[in-house]
Formats: sequence, C-alpha cells, structure tokens
Amino acid sequence: MAEADIRTNAILAALSRPAPPWRRRPAVRVVLGLARWLARLAVTLFGLVLVTFAMTRMAPIDPAFQLVGDHASQSSYQAARTALGLDLPLPLQFWRYLVTLAHGDLGLAQSTGQPVASDIARTFTATLELATAAIVLGASIGLALGIVAAMRAGGIVDGVIRVISLLGYSVPIFWLGLLMLLLFYARLHWLPGTGRMDILYQYTMKPVTGFALVDSWLAGTPGAFRSAVSHLVLPTLVLAVYALAGICRLTRSAVLGELAQEYALTARAKGARSARVVFVHVLPNIAGTLLTIVALSYASLLEGAVLTETVFAWPGIGRYLTVAMFAGDTAAILGATLVIGTAFILLNSLTDFAVGRLDPRRAR
Repeated sequence: MAEADIRTNAILAALSRPAPPWRRRPAVRVVLGLARWLARLAVTLFGLVLVTFAMTRMAPIDPAFQLVGDHASQSSYQAARTALGLDLPLPLQFWRYLVTLAHGDLGLAQSTGQPVASDIARTFTATLELATAAIVLGASIGLALGIVAAMRAGGIVDGVIRVISLLGYSVPIFWLGLLMLLLFYARLHWLPGTGRMDILYQYTMKPVTGFALVDSWLAGTPGAFRSAVSHLVLPTLVLAVYALAGICRLTRSAVLGELAQEYALTARAKGARSARVVFVHVLPNIAGTLLTIVALSYASLLEGAVLTETVFAWPGIGRYLTVAMFAGDTAAILGATLVIGTAFILLNSLTDFAVGRLDPRRAR
C-alpha cells in the first residue's frame, strides 16, 4: 500500500511540475498552440476525405455504368471501369483519389459537362455571399435582442423577443421565402423575384471575383450593382430570420447565466446599473461563447441554405448539390460534399483557435 502511495505521489508531482522556462514564453506558447491546431485540422480533414470516399464507394450508383450509358457494350463498360480506376483495390483507389485532390482535380460533372472544381468555384461564392450577408444582419439583430431580453428578463419586452425567436425557429424556411416572394415581388412589386441579378446584367457583366456585389461594383455600372443588391435582399432576410432566432435564444441564456454569477451580483449590489454590469463585466467574459454561437450559425447557413437557394433560384452550392443528387452525379456530389464539409471544419477550427486566444482558460 505504501509503494502505491509513493507511486501516486510521484505521478502527481510530475504532473504538477511547472513547464520548462522556454515553454512559458508567449511566442513559444502561440507557436505550439498553432501547431496543435494545424495537426488536429489536418487529421479532421483527412477523416472527412476518407469518410466521403467510403460513402461514395458504398453508394448503389455505378460511375462506370453512368458514364457509358444503358446501351454500352461490356467492353466499353470494362474500359470505363479501368479508366476510372474502379478495378483497383480500394486502398489504391483512395490513394489515386488523394493524388487527384492534391492537383485540384475533382472530376467532371456529368450534370453540367464542366469540371466540378469550376462549378464549385462559381456556386460556392454565391452561397458565401448570401450566407455572409445573412449572418451579418442576423447576428447584429440576434445579439442585440438577446442582450435586451436578458436585461429585461421576465418582462413584456423579454416575452415579445422570445416569441419572435420562437417564430423564427418554427416557421418553415421555404414557406417564409414563398410568402416574401408573394408579398414583396408579386403583390407590392418592391423587389425583384428569383435569381442573382437581372438577365441583362447577368450575361453581359464579366465575372472577376465570383461575388455579384463586388463584380457589379468593379464593372462601374450602377444598374448592375442595384440589381445585385435588390436580388440579395429577400433571400438574405429569410436566412437572417432563421439565424437571429438561434443567436437570440443562446445569447439570452449566456447573458442570464453570467448575471447569476457572484461577480455580477456583487457589482449590482454595489449600485452598478444593469447596462454597465452587462457591457463592462458580462460581455467580455462571454465573448468566446458569443463568437462560437455566431460561427456555428454561419456554418449552418453555408451548408443548409438548400431550401432558400431553391425557392429563390439562387445559383449556390446547395442548389448545385441538390441537382447533382437528383441526377446521380457522383463526382459533383463528392466534390460539393467535400467543399461544404471543409468549410464547416475550417470555420469551427478557426473559431476554436480564436476562442482560445480570447479566453486563456480554454487555451490548450
């Protein structure tokens, strides 16, 4: 028993031993934290590629049969399998896929006849533009409403804000989009309907960055910029309502949780006003939490704007993935899934890294 106690004490002493002086330097700690973050990111991305590849190989769709068609001969079918590498063992197929990914080759989309990489470069910028506009609007309103609701907890204002957030969660997003089109486009004629830009400018303006607002601004055509802005309003409002509902509820819960802490109660007991307690004491302590809330909402918009893009005929990656799934286009499905998953992982990893810098208690 004594030997076990001695061994336990030795282990505890080793664990509590301070780090070497060189590891306590701020620059070294930042470099080590960045290295650990990059290692976790690389492992996660490799896992995403592996899982996605395995799912495509287990799918009931035969890429070779889809390539040659129903009336191809057996020799043509075998030649297609050889060209696609489907006759190789799975490890070699995966290695070949990694090599093509390293060269930026995602295959050829049969639904469009274009390289998947070029299709995704065009569609992902449209989704990124829409999701960014929606998260800026939704986060601004959602954070403000959540803070106000927490400061007026239990009152009429709090009840109204909670009803608004509940409606934002409950209303189907496609129904809200159709309702906005009916009201603001079909009835009031205040805003244009579907699409990303008027046809007049869509086929005459040269794309530079892939973002309609930026390209129309660079083109120097006021009409094109107004068209891009007006087409962006309705889908942005739809997604912003969905985003602000979640951000508002989570922000309210986070602020109320901190207001119940001893430091907040002490500050209020000393006579500090509620606004000062919230903005001076509470918000700095939950900055990492709020950043995580907004980042997760942004990631959900990047990957979940399928219905909004379908209703408004927005040429984003969600709509592109939907069309590819209906067409059974394996290359397009795989490429779009990889891009969406990579964007989600990168955004969450960057958020974790930023939260670790904002809150030293969570730093590793």
